[in-house]
Amino acid sequence: MSGTVITFYSYKGGVGRSFTLANTAVLLARWGYRVLAIDWDLEAPGLHLYFRPHLSQVPDSGVVDLAHDFIRKVEAPGPHTVRVDVEGGVLDLMAAGKVVGNKLDLSYAYRMQEIDWADLYEQGFAAFLEDRRDEWTAKYDFVLIDSRTGVSDIAGICTAQLPDRLVVVFTANEQNLNEVVDIAHLADMARDRLPYDRPRHQVMPVLSRLDNRMEYQRAEEWQQKCVGVVAPLFGNWLVKGVTPEQMVRHLTVPYISYWSFGELLPVMAERPPSPDQISFALETVAAVMAHQFDRTDLLADNRDAYVAAARSRRRKFDWDLLVSSPRTLWRTGTELITELRLLGMTADRSVSGDPEFLDQTGDPAEHLCLVVDGELSRWQLTEAERFVRRTLRPDGAQRQMFCLLTRGTDRERLPGFLRNLRHLEFDPASRPVRVARELHDLIRATPAPETEPDLEALRGAEAALRELPELLPYAGRSALIDETVLGMASALDDGDMDLLRDRSADLLLLSKSHRDGAGIELPARLRAEVGDLLTRIDRRINALTN
Repeated sequence: MSGTVITFYSYKGGVGRSFTLANTAVLLARWGYRVLAIDWDLEAPGLHLYFRPHLSQVPDSGVVDLAHDFIRKVEAPGPHTVRVDVEGGVLDLMAAGKVVGNKLDLSYAYRMQEIDWADLYEQGFAAFLEDRRDEWTAKYDFVLIDSRTGVSDIAGICTAQLPDRLVVVFTANEQNLNEVVDIAHLADMARDRLPYDRPRHQVMPVLSRLDNRMEYQRAEEWQQKCVGVVAPLFGNWLVKGVTPEQMVRHLTVPYISYWSFGELLPVMAERPPSPDQISFALETVAAVMAHQFDRTDLLADNRDAYVAAARSRRRKFDWDLLVSSPRTLWRTGTELITELRLLGMTADRSVSGDPEFLDQTGDPAEHLCLVVDGELSRWQLTEAERFVRRTLRPDGAQRQMFCLLTRGTDRERLPGFLRNLRHLEFDPASRPVRVARELHDLIRATPAPETEPDLEALRGAEAALRELPELLPYAGRSALIDETVLGMASALDDGDMDLLRDRSADLLLLSKSHRDGAGIELPARLRAEVGDLLTRIDRRINALTN
């Protein structure tokens, strides 16, 4: 799926347009989206100042250099971007040009002024921009463009050709209100003249810098006046039953004097924000963008749920599922992980009884499966409680916990918060193939594809062999691994797929990495044996699938 290009526009300067863009870019990236922020306000650039403390390096090129790439007919223009260090997803910045210290370099003004945009379009710049747009939307989920104010060639590029949607930032005064709707209409007319298939704009009006603390009555009057002016902008995207007044209230960024000094990112400091903080409103704006201007009925009913859904939609986890099992069911846990991986899921073990998992600041997996034999162990209980606490946070909306019970386990002995979960039963004496499929179907909401038993066994063996670590915790472990690999080779020779599955599960158990990173290197002879066995297994898999 290609990304979305959104232009932030304002008719007048000084309304908080760049501020709003920079902060929503950080929020989207932190929620797991890939974001590119472009400073196309070439006559008054400054977007880089918001990201300055978080830049991986000072920008040495930017939008002006992109235009000069076209002038010089460069076949493969460079990205002209730098990485902004934000936890979560990806945030890149394309500045206006080369930055030296806090300013654009001395040659910037001359290089910018020598660009004749009308002449560039006559030479084919529109097609060049379309190619760049395709590259950006293939690489990023959101491309946010900080546009020039007023009516100009640059503003036309940013509002007509490039964007899928517009965010119009304005303040409560006549100068802004007189033009806020007309500029969107002009942008639509300009798009109609382009030789590219672009639908009518969807426009989100953001009322910025409204001081509703000190001057509540006047702020209320002006907010109502703004609703009357911008109401037509909601016509093609607001869900029926949601009023423009409701949306304007949600899309109002208040004036907080503290954040009016310098170029600051309050969303980095106010975590989580309270309703009276500026980041609360910025989260709402970012959530509307993340939802593609959709589901506004949910926003009207429950703002917190709306923002939580935007946060969780693209959240990244290392694993689909962690399997927590007591020591008595270690083998079952290993076999379950193997079966889940054969079904295309990513799974790993969460070692109950190991206190290190309590020190983790993040969650490595989206879901948790507790394998219970008789009663929950003390460490499993601690892990389950921790999972529930994190799942109840606003960004945990889609996470699930499962209980896999040995036959005969009394559900009434489980803690109260686990009794109402979906319980799956299994026989420890049998390989957990059935319950692995049930877990797959519950998590993915689609049936697992049927696979030939021999192919499942071969893929399980291949996965186990590829997960052998480079370092073993002690020398004696290599002898056990060597014996297991030889047993797998023998099972393959005899065509005993059940034995191959068992030996693969044994190998996964032996491959548990040493936590402190120290250990003994895997012997070269053993690596060669593993390589030979992998080659044989790959040939068998190819024979079954081709």
